[in-house]
Amino acid sequence: MSFGAGLPPVDQAQLPADIRSAPAARKHAYEAGLGFEQLLVQQLTQSLTDSTRDALGGDSPYASLLPDALSQGVMQNGGLGLARQLADAIAPAQASPADRAGGAGQDPPATAPGASA
Repeated sequence: MSFGAGLPPVDQAQLPADIRSAPAARKHAYEAGLGFEQLLVQQLTQSLTDSTRDALGGDSPYASLLPDALSQGVMQNGGLGLARQLADAIAPAQASPADRAGGAGQDPPATAPGASA
């Protein structure tokens, strides 16, 4: 079974750099997360439109266009950020050697001026 079955195509240039260079399983997991996020945003905007139908003028022909316009606007501007979290749950990224060494290579925490370390 393919994660991407039935999902709209994803422009590879729009993927984060770490996902583009990741193994195929991680890339597919991100694309599946992106598809789920898009579906969720569409459902949320449809629910929003249904609950505010009176304010939009009842059954206006334009009211039916609002859910798609809202969901496209949200997704084109970065979405909700769920795709990466879902990808991490489906196919976690491999930790770097510095991460496996117990945090070696990380910046030390900043201290306030005048505070003793």
